Amino acid sequence: MDKGTGRLLRPVILFFALVAFSEGRVVKVPVSPLMHVEGQAVSIRCNVSDYQGPRDQDFEWSMIQSGDKSLNLISTFDDGFIDPTVKDRVNSGDISYKKLGDNSVELRFKKVRATDSGVYRCSTPSTDSVISGNYHADVELKVIGDSLKVSPAIPKSAVSEGESVELRCNTTRGFTEHTFLSVSWSIKKESGLLEEILTFGPDNKIKVGNNYIQRYTDGGLRLDLRGGGFYGLVLKRAKPSDQGEYVCSAQEWVRQGEGGRNWRKIQEKSEDMGKVVVTPTDLQFKVTLTSSLNPQATSEPTELLCQVVDLLHLQDGRLAVTWSYSTNTPGDVSQKKITIAFLNEQGALIPGDEYRPRLDSGDIAVTRKESNVFVLRMLQTRDADMGSYSCAVSAWMPTRQAGWEKAKEVQSTPVSVQWTPQIPVVKVVAHRVREASTGGSTFEMTCQVTGQNLRNPGYTVLIHFAETLGGKPRKVLSLSQDSVLQSEEWGEPSRVDSVVLEKTGQFEYRFRLYGVQVTDRGFYYCDVTAWTRDQKQEWTKAVSAESNKIEIAFVHTGPVFNISIHSEAHNVLPGDTVQMKCIISTLDVSPNTGDVSFDVRWFQGSGWAVDNGGVPLISMDRWGVVKKSSNDSSLERTDRHTFVLSLHKTQDRDAGEYHCSATPWLLSPATGAWSKEKDLTSSSTFLSVQMQLWESLKMPVGYGVFAAVIAGVLSVLLGLVVAHCCFSRNPMHTPRPRNKLMDLEMD
Repeated sequence: MDKGTGRLLRPVILFFALVAFSEGRVVKVPVSPLMHVEGQAVSIRCNVSDYQGPRDQDFEWSMIQSGDKSLNLISTFDDGFIDPTVKDRVNSGDISYKKLGDNSVELRFKKVRATDSGVYRCSTPSTDSVISGNYHADVELKVIGDSLKVSPAIPKSAVSEGESVELRCNTTRGFTEHTFLSVSWSIKKESGLLEEILTFGPDNKIKVGNNYIQRYTDGGLRLDLRGGGFYGLVLKRAKPSDQGEYVCSAQEWVRQGEGGRNWRKIQEKSEDMGKVVVTPTDLQFKVTLTSSLNPQATSEPTELLCQVVDLLHLQDGRLAVTWSYSTNTPGDVSQKKITIAFLNEQGALIPGDEYRPRLDSGDIAVTRKESNVFVLRMLQTRDADMGSYSCAVSAWMPTRQAGWEKAKEVQSTPVSVQWTPQIPVVKVVAHRVREASTGGSTFEMTCQVTGQNLRNPGYTVLIHFAETLGGKPRKVLSLSQDSVLQSEEWGEPSRVDSVVLEKTGQFEYRFRLYGVQVTDRGFYYCDVTAWTRDQKQEWTKAVSAESNKIEIAFVHTGPVFNISIHSEAHNVLPGDTVQMKCIISTLDVSPNTGDVSFDVRWFQGSGWAVDNGGVPLISMDRWGVVKKSSNDSSLERTDRHTFVLSLHKTQDRDAGEYHCSATPWLLSPATGAWSKEKDLTSSSTFLSVQMQLWESLKMPVGYGVFAAVIAGVLSVLLGLVVAHCCFSRNPMHTPRPRNKLMDLEMD
């Protein structure tokens, strides 16, 4: 067999192999036996899989009788299938079916009878091309009598707190093999909801309700199993919360599923046992809350005493306290309480979420002064602490498992903590001490601070400066409440020592400015912030205020300066050198040589300045020190008032607008100090760098030619490789050896 024929036969062989080894149709019913109680609704499911033919399959149900006989019950496709003996039950709906899907059906009994016990067969007519698999499946149904009965009893329906409550539940039922029993106790309280206490069975295990787990662990629940259908539950040390209607339930179960691993309840009976009344035995105690320290102002201490009086029958018990706070005053209808802290029966302090930071820091303390006296103390009461306070004392009794359970809780009458808040106030007044009448003189002013309703305050003083009234202020100097001096926005390194701020009295601060310059003219004022210390002795901001404004406004009598720009060329070629002059002229007064100096800066347009963070292209300070951002530029001073910018080997990036700015500095004859004048800014000049046509095109053209050559070479190489591979593998182009017989014939 050649390879081609083998490939054609391979799918056929695989098909027959699959048909030969497939299991065929599978009909499934539940695992036997199915146990049900007489009178219940019963449904038995049947489904088919791995079949051929139409998707929608038909089913027939029959009951297997003695021998090979069967009783036809119902069919999904043949109405004549039904046996006459069951036709009435089918017509009445007592026996019916329901299609659950194309391949699934359910046999249903509305009220199953004891005579319905037997083996039921689910059959499916064949729609397969080949008979394979199973076409029916059997399941056994066992119907037992409804014999389960529950007889509850409570020997003593009224008990005192601390006594035991006995709950008896007697059950009877007819014996049926492979059935199991469980008994449950529940309670119905004022809410009307049924709450589970304990369940015994069906596997001889005990399941305890969520609210009774601790009580069962402590020995407070005891199971009494005397046999003969008697099931008893004893609740020890009854509490008022045990009062309510009790219910006893009995359930009958069977094992179901693979290996009987799953439990299925087949019936349940419940009976009300009656109401149990628990008469409380009070422990006749009272709780009083008083204020031993009542604050009259903010930051004063507060102390509340919670005292337990007339305490009886505590014996080995312990007391715990819960402190609460409400923003409302006593007597208000709605009071939302916030828990401050809980001091439990073992003496452990459990802070409330909102008060945890203050309790951890020690600002609030919760202690036990005596065995019956609890104390809440706030070291520094805040305005937000005003409101209503209460304490709730709970009595706890020991359990058998060395635990504790709450027996009673008594709430105190609320106590109000209130005072008239005193709003902190600070005032600041600025006075001129020394006038700055000329440039180079000294300016001095004081700030007098007055505070009210501040406890041991400290002050932060900040000096502000604004060129005009209502203008944007600038911070000059500050002095903290701890007397730390700090320069703020005084941005001239050479004049750092020219400003001084010091504390000259308990509430007086003095600001001094040496060598006043023209740029210092404007308005000065004090911004004062009052601080108080909290319980950690850390500063807390209280209030701020600003003083009146003091003006420095001397008349400027110095020279007047003007600045202009001049360029030798506006259009240049790449590689040329360009020079631009920044000329500063003096009007009105001609100072002597050395009496004036300039800081000069050159900028290349606004865009360049922004991209470089506002840094000049090149600059020269008044001492002749040059700083530059470009290596292809230089700056020189050719005379007293002319500063020349040179751009070497210009390129296209050098094109754009240029302007210069200068800051004049004058030497005061009287003080010998330099004073700074206002900045000067020139007009702009434009520089254009012309690019020759070939210079602008040679690089793009060169790149294009190079890329085209590379692409052509790669295309030729790729074609040769493809042609070689194709011709070497194609048998049509492979030379075949000549046949010798053919050669002889040709001869």
